[in-house]
Amino acid sequence: MTPNATAAASDASRAEVMASVDSTPAQSEFIIADITRDDAWLSMPVSEAPSLRDWA
Repeated sequence: MTPNATAAASDASRAEVMASVDSTPAQSEFIIADITRDDAWLSMPVSEAPSLRDWA
């Protein structure tokens, strides 16, 4: 399926993105999600997530 770039660009101003850390006994996961869209999220182990210091 080819994404509709026009729709994505016009929807960008309505995006609401949040981040969270979900801790379980096995490991902690860093999660980023656009809560205005279905299935628009990603997660990774906290140990692999970049820190703000890495971006500066």
